[in-house]
Amino acid sequence: MKAVLLAMVVLPMTASTTTDVPDTLLGRWTVTRIIPTRTITCWGNRESRKLIGTHIEYSAHGFRWQDVQTESPQITLVRLTADQFHDENSGGGAADSQVTLNDLGIRTSDVLQISFSHPDANITQATNEIPGDRLLVKEANAIAFSVCNVWFEAKRESPHKTH
Repeated sequence: MKAVLLAMVVLPMTASTTTDVPDTLLGRWTVTRIIPTRTITCWGNRESRKLIGTHIEYSAHGFRWQDVQTESPQITLVRLTADQFHDENSGGGAADSQVTLNDLGIRTSDVLQISFSHPDANITQATNEIPGDRLLVKEANAIAFSVCNVWFEAKRESPHKTH
């Protein structure tokens, strides 16, 4: 009976909020690629490719993508298990969107998700998201984020790189 009870224990999501951008994000990031997933998106290939090569810059009190600046947002940090991530980002049916941490190249059993609150942005008619406003920390120099349910990877730029 103990084994059955232990198998049923679900790790609770632990969330915290802050107004300070985590040190792990500080700096300039370049969107390097679209991550192939099995998701239903509101963008086509043409819209998605426009993000490649753009930059996200996280500073101590906000972030910027292109000319969209967010100052002093409420920031939520959540540690998600692989199952929690899948359940929150996938549909329930066989023909619905499906995405896992493994699909995103994250080979750990859990991941830190960082979300920035902000007023609606006018990026396209299809979305009010700002690229990089909800992201997963893949590793020290790589993050993953979605816009219109298209997943992207961004890499940290070297602090010595000229702009």
